[in-house]
Formats: sequence, structure tokens, C-alpha cells
Amino acid sequence: MPRPVFLSFDGLDGTGKSTQCRLLVEWLTAQTIPVTACTDPGGTALGKELRKLLLFGREHRISTSTEALLFMASRAQLVEEIIRPALDRGEVVVSDRFLLANVVYQGHAGGMSADELWKVGAFATGGLEPDLTLVFDLPPDIAASRRNREADRMEERGEDYFTRVRTGFQYETGMRPAKRRLIDATPDADTVQKAVRREVSRLLSDHGWNVQD
Repeated sequence: MPRPVFLSFDGLDGTGKSTQCRLLVEWLTAQTIPVTACTDPGGTALGKELRKLLLFGREHRISTSTEALLFMASRAQLVEEIIRPALDRGEVVVSDRFLLANVVYQGHAGGMSADELWKVGAFATGGLEPDLTLVFDLPPDIAASRRNREADRMEERGEDYFTRVRTGFQYETGMRPAKRRLIDATPDADTVQKAVRREVSRLLSDHGWNVQD
């Protein structure tokens, strides 16, 4: 009997991670592998309200610590309402961002303690962590040029901030190579998706899933 798998995708906005989530979910669905896709922050009624506040609530002055805790609250609800039930059903879960984003954006780039954020995150999620996190890597200027929409509140921060974000993602990925992989997001979406499928296929096979290339 195949075992459930929890995947998360992360990286700077503009790296194509959301597109890669969608392409992977379509590929898994075509193979009749039960899959649940979700977005962090968001994914639940409460999470969507918190997402609007975090990304578009420009009328509020939100401190870095408050920002981190609002992300954590959305994630706690997402785990309780969506992710754990899907894993309990034996499914594959693909989340567009998870706890690593907090550690990088509010920790490495925002000046908070990464270690403390990991601890708070473990409390918020009940200790749940992805089996594999794929981190999509691009220089910040290229990532920004690829965004085809108006910048949200987080994306309006300066170049130095996003340089720290990228460095934070690279550092945290290197700290746990068994659980995190850096994916070069420079090529076209199809080429990147092939790299994604190689990583995911290996993990799914290890968990007893029959995956076709």
C-alpha cells in the first residue's frame, strides 16, 4: 500500500513555483494518483482572509513578528483543515509554500531568529513537515522581471531584501539536503518540470507509488 507524501514548493515570487505546482498536480492526476493541492498562506476560508491582509493590507502597519505569526496562523488552519486529512486519506499533498518561507522571509531576510521561527512553526503545524521541499532558484532581478502582475505588499520590498531571501533559501536548502532540493528555475517551464518530476518520482517510488515518466 503506497504511503502518503507531503511535498512543498518554495522560492522567490517569479521563479515559476506556482506554475510548477500546477503542472505536477496535472501530471499526478493523469496517473490517477490521488493528490491535494493547496496554497500557503490561504487554502481555507480563514487562510484566505489572512492572505488578503498579509499581501494586500497596505492600510495596516504590520510588524515583522506579527507578519510571521499571521502566516503561522494561516498555516495551522491549513494543516488542520486540509493537509492532515488528505495525508490521513493516503494522498499526495502539494503545497505552494510552507514553513520554510517564514524562516527565510521573516528570519534570514527580516532579522528574526530562524531557529525560533522553526520552533514556532513546529508548534503551529503539530510537528508536520514536508517529505520533500523543492526550492526554485533565480536571481532576484530576473524573478521580479518574470512577474506578470502588480507587486503585492511583500514583493514591494527592496533588492537587498530579496537578495537576503535568495541567500536564505540557499542556506536552508543546504542545511537539510535529504529533505530539500534546489531547482534551477532559469530554463523554460517544461525543462524545469522535468527536473521536478525526476525528484518527485524518486520520492514517490520510495513510498510505494507506481509512477510513469
